[in-house]
Parts: sequence; C-alpha cells; structure tokens
Amino acid sequence: MKTLYTAQATATGGREGKVSTTDGVLDLRTEIPKEMGGKGGAYTNPEQLFAAGYAACFDSALNHVARSQKVKLQDTEVTARVSIGPNDAGGFMLGVTLQVSIPNIDRELAQKLLETAHQVCPYSNATRGNIEVQITLI
Repeated sequence: MKTLYTAQATATGGREGKVSTTDGVLDLRTEIPKEMGGKGGAYTNPEQLFAAGYAACFDSALNHVARSQKVKLQDTEVTARVSIGPNDAGGFMLGVTLQVSIPNIDRELAQKLLETAHQVCPYSNATRGNIEVQITLI
C-alpha cells in the first residue's frame, strides 16, 4: 500500500483509561458505558470513537464519489451506530448501522451514490466480511 497519511494514537488503561494522539489533538478519558456495567459519565469509549470515524469517513467518501460523477451535493449527513455484543466464541463482536441523508437529490441517484461510496470508503473496505454493516438512505 502506498501510504498517504498515518495517524498514531495511544491507549492506556483500556476501557477505563485514556486515548491520545501524538499531535495532542485528541486527548480523551475513556470509561465503560453504564449499559456494559461501567460507571459511564461524560467520557468516550471505543465504540463512540469508531462510530465518529466511520461516519466522517463515509460522508467524505460519499462526497468524493459525487464530485467524481459531477453531482453537486449539499448538507449530506451520516449517522453511525456501532453496537457491541457477545459472539459465539466467548468474545465480542461489533455491528454497524449507517443512516445517510442526501437531501435534494433523486432517490435512485442517491442510492447509487451510497452504494458506490460503500465500495470507496476505507472503513467499509476494512469491515467488509468482518462485521455486519447496514446502510440506510433516509
């Protein structure tokens, strides 16, 4: 792979610790959500970070695809929901739902752009065949 950019982040303390990037832009405390038996609170967790990254990346891929097809998009929005649950091997697995809004575009064209973006997005490519990803045009 020809590398265009490399991000570097370090985690200490796992789900009850801290994550930070080498450039200092990201420096957050992590806690286990109450739903998973933790104390929760105003802290992040790996699922939130993954959801934020996937949503931003997919929206970027969608707009990239539209530009390459000379389609002008405005105010696209991607909401990612990342769920965690047990797998059959005694570990855990993730599931993702993406809800995508592409206003002021014919629904058939919007769906085609969405499908192409799913082929372009690095997060989609990384998760394909590994976790279930459901994408809905809203």
